[in-house]
Amino acid sequence: MSLPTLHVAVLMGGWANERPVSLMSGEGVAKALEERGHRVTRIDMDRSVAARLAEAAPDVVFNALHGVPGEDGTVQGLMDLMGLAYTHSGLATSVIAIDKQLTKHALVPHGIPMPGGRIVTSEELFERDPLPRPYVLKPVNEGSSVGVAIVTDASNYANPIARGAVGPWQEFAELLAEPYIKGRELTAAVVDFEGGPRALAVTELIPRSGFYDFDAKYTDGMTEHVCPAELPDHICDLCLDYALRAHKLLGCRGCSRTDFRWDDEQGEDGLFVLETNTQPGMTALSLVPEQARHLGIDYGELVETIIAAALRDHGTRTDG
Repeated sequence: MSLPTLHVAVLMGGWANERPVSLMSGEGVAKALEERGHRVTRIDMDRSVAARLAEAAPDVVFNALHGVPGEDGTVQGLMDLMGLAYTHSGLATSVIAIDKQLTKHALVPHGIPMPGGRIVTSEELFERDPLPRPYVLKPVNEGSSVGVAIVTDASNYANPIARGAVGPWQEFAELLAEPYIKGRELTAAVVDFEGGPRALAVTELIPRSGFYDFDAKYTDGMTEHVCPAELPDHICDLCLDYALRAHKLLGCRGCSRTDFRWDDEQGEDGLFVLETNTQPGMTALSLVPEQARHLGIDYGELVETIIAAALRDHGTRTDG
């Protein structure tokens, strides 16, 4: 696709745990836009972001932020108040999708399987396990596997978890406890094209060691990406269907990426959605650009496709 020449503000950085990833995503987007003839203003978000956006007065903002407050509805609400066109999901969708428990409330009643579990305080963990081991602990509203711990009988956290053990309970007051699902890590991206949203492909992620945590995601060589994933056709189709339905049910815009865990010994019953990312990474190692390339869509075209969706949506945003 080809857009008219635009002035695009690329919003990146911020102060979340995912700041380094956001800076890489934003710089990749900015360079791709410049190569395609657009004027780009790079904005490393700080507390003066509203004034800087007003001064830039762009045609559209490419939101390349990851985590809080760029992905949780805060920045989306600010840009709504300023009347700016911006990429990716709106306020309400962002509030729901970044919260893993709220996401379950939105998706599970519509037949999309997600792991059970409950919210626990970190203090509770030092008294007793919230679930039978093995189980997973994760922050309720962080992305990129930030602060994830897998608690097993063999783990060195003690039983119950020791107050001095290194883990997310030292950083977060509340955590989501979920049953551990053994098996394979899968992901599927959805992009809003002019004719409507389309699920791209399924990728399997095979870490060289451990599990698919923050370092495995963003360190070159630590994870093998198999795209398209070598799966039975019905499992691949189910992943694509769940990803597209999650995108629509949550009200995502521009693009999203839904992550899965699949216990291949259980067939369809072993497939679970873990979360839907409303602002997936756009780095050299990121999964959405990789899946787009598999379908013959280069990085610059993908960026312009996401911007085109934002321009179409501008003025139609209400609470999503």
